[in-house]
Amino acid sequence: MKNFVRADNPILNERLSGNEQALPLPSLWFANEDIYEEDQTLLTGLLRSSFQDWLNESAGSPFLDGFLLLTDPRGQIIAASDQANPDQFISHDLRQLAEEASIKRKSLISGGILVVPLLKKKNEDCLAVLLANNLSPAQNFAALLETAALHFRVLFYSHLERVFVQNLLIRQQSSEKEAFRRDTLFQTAKRLHDQNEVTSVLNVLLVDVENLYPHAEVDLYLSQDHVNGDPRVKPLMLRHSAADLYAQAFLEGKPVMEYEDDALFKLAIPMSGKQAVYGVLSVTMKKKYLEDSDIGALVMLCDTAGSAFENAKLFEQSNLLIGELQLINELTKRLNQSLHLKEIFQFAMSELLHIFKADYCNVLQLNNETNVFKMMASNLPSAANEIYSTSHGFCGIVYETKEPLIISDYQSTPVVSSKLMDGTGSRSLIAAPIMANTEVVGVIMVTHKSPNYFSYDNYKLLQVLSIHIGLAVTNASLHAEVRRMVITDNLTGLRARHYLNEQIQARQRKDKCGSLVLVDIDYFKKVNDTYGHQIGDRILISVSEVIRSCIRESDIAARWGGEELAVYLPQIRSE
Repeated sequence: MKNFVRADNPILNERLSGNEQALPLPSLWFANEDIYEEDQTLLTGLLRSSFQDWLNESAGSPFLDGFLLLTDPRGQIIAASDQANPDQFISHDLRQLAEEASIKRKSLISGGILVVPLLKKKNEDCLAVLLANNLSPAQNFAALLETAALHFRVLFYSHLERVFVQNLLIRQQSSEKEAFRRDTLFQTAKRLHDQNEVTSVLNVLLVDVENLYPHAEVDLYLSQDHVNGDPRVKPLMLRHSAADLYAQAFLEGKPVMEYEDDALFKLAIPMSGKQAVYGVLSVTMKKKYLEDSDIGALVMLCDTAGSAFENAKLFEQSNLLIGELQLINELTKRLNQSLHLKEIFQFAMSELLHIFKADYCNVLQLNNETNVFKMMASNLPSAANEIYSTSHGFCGIVYETKEPLIISDYQSTPVVSSKLMDGTGSRSLIAAPIMANTEVVGVIMVTHKSPNYFSYDNYKLLQVLSIHIGLAVTNASLHAEVRRMVITDNLTGLRARHYLNEQIQARQRKDKCGSLVLVDIDYFKKVNDTYGHQIGDRILISVSEVIRSCIRESDIAARWGGEELAVYLPQIRSE
């Protein structure tokens, strides 16, 4: 008892040391314990085991020379000694003897049979009855058996206390296990919600489940595309949902259990969030390692993981969206810095290669006159100035549908024959139309040599980027058209006089020489007066076409004014 005395309690220490009268100790918890009606299922087993121990501990006692029976208070036989034969008691009414002794709560002798009731501690109700036959002639035999019956009762209550203690230990172990599991689940839930990355959430879930159930084989089947280096994370297939355990759990949204044999079973638990079911946790283990309460714990853990997965996915999508918006904003600003189509196409091609980390990128523009696509920018040297049809290949598909396109594996599922894919050995492709209002004015094609390289997010991002590239192309085209109209004479199609003056001034600063030819149409006023201005206009147009067909590309033909035309010939002397 001194081992339990606290050093900081001198009064209690002094009392226990004998300086003062010791305080009365409370009685032990089992001192007044007894067996009750709700314990009747244990009674027969306890009596039988106690009877056997009693016989073993009483070996050599005189009363064992006779035959001993143990019955319940109504005379039903529970156990017997090795020498006992129930036939020895057949001439006696055991039920009457047992009931009489149990009612009177005292021993009695009838026809050579000694009947001793075994009484409870509290209310002295009869637990059982001992019956002895073939008695020894010793006069103290009855007193001896009654004393031995008290020993029997001590053994019985010792067995009862042992069972009680065992149950307490089992409950304590169960409570400790439940407390440990709750603490583990709490810590796991906390770690899950601390993660901002989907990969980290999945790793915490798998590692903690394996720590909780080291004898289990754990896998996770995801319904969403997710690149994860962990071999335990696998794609969820829904092709054979009726026979597939994991597909069934995913579609029904509740745990599904399947027994492979008497000792092994599989448990499929959906990983659910607030918006959807994202996957199924698979636990395969032997039945002896799993309790019924563990299933509820696993379900709760999967629900927590589902919420954490959903939050991490939303966080990643938010960051991705922010990044895409920043990318689109930066790309749009840089696209709008230039109003030259060639520069826009080259810049778009280089940026798309960088954004998607692709192997090849082609940007094509539609020629409205010939109705073919012309290569405007490409990182493939052999593709320069190539022509693509609007009715064949992937360009034709995009042109006809006006929709973006994604090809996961060109070799396994060749939708159409593609010069780009065959020539580069590419297997993955994303393509999008460049739109001007509602018309296709070009096509973007981005490829990679690896299969399944581009994701659905890449597909959507290219669709958005192509819209902004289309706006930049439209702006540049409009600017080029406005500039052409400003520097071009509307009637003749020759350059305007102010443009000619600007070019002559610019050329004079860098060219060594140059010539200016002025052309005048004789009697032009007379033609107008005689045949009308329409005929005069036709003559001006015809003369302009003749001049345009006779000069070099570097020469500049312009309308000087009225019926006067001019041609500037750079690097040409008067001779």
